[in-house]
Amino acid sequence: MLRDELGAYLDGLLDPARFRDYCPNGLQVEGRAALQRIVCGVTASQALIDAAVERKADAILVHHGWFWKGEDGRVTGFRKRRLQTLLAHDISLFAYHLPLDAHPELGNNAQLATRFGWTIESHFGEYELGCLAVLPAPTFAGALAKNAAQVLGREPLLIGAEQTEVRRIAWCSGGAQDWFEAAITAGADLFMSGEISEQSTHLARESGVPYLAAGHHATERYGVMALGAHLAERFGLSCDYVEIDNPV
Repeated sequence: MLRDELGAYLDGLLDPARFRDYCPNGLQVEGRAALQRIVCGVTASQALIDAAVERKADAILVHHGWFWKGEDGRVTGFRKRRLQTLLAHDISLFAYHLPLDAHPELGNNAQLATRFGWTIESHFGEYELGCLAVLPAPTFAGALAKNAAQVLGREPLLIGAEQTEVRRIAWCSGGAQDWFEAAITAGADLFMSGEISEQSTHLARESGVPYLAAGHHATERYGVMALGAHLAERFGLSCDYVEIDNPV
């Protein structure tokens, strides 16, 4: 498959033009024209790039790419090493941030619903990234935290009473802690995201709605996994997901 054909397909599938994002979506670094082997991962770190070189990949596909707003734009230090490695091996870098959170089937939030067995009832927040589901049966917050640990392979942080009964759960992957109040307004009995902020603790205590911080990396693995599997099935590409441990 040609690099530009893949880029056009991904742009059509994920529709990045409708998002006002914090980074460019799509092809971020141009490598060789023909693609067969793709390495997928959460973040375009040096460790993932090195894994792609080792696997003789033609391209890397990630959720967290480069060139974030407000970052130092100089290509020095670790930025030089990352870019130099890609260019030396003629590897392309594709990245999709909010578009990969939002996709109704392949997105991080949709994939979390699949992993946990939740059926999305409604959405909230900008671009309707936040999701709400009615649980099949009322469940204690502590039990939901234990289940999250099993599903995601990471011990989450629960702020709030373990015995709080949860009927409606809201979630948004990654760094969506600022959406906690919107989740409460939308009727959630518990909100799950990747990260948590200092003020989230006080809101959880004062509102009586527990906050489950399940890990930024842990909640954002599954979108890029699903996207890679989709590309492999549709185009016959080799798409290997590489897990780079990240406790955050």
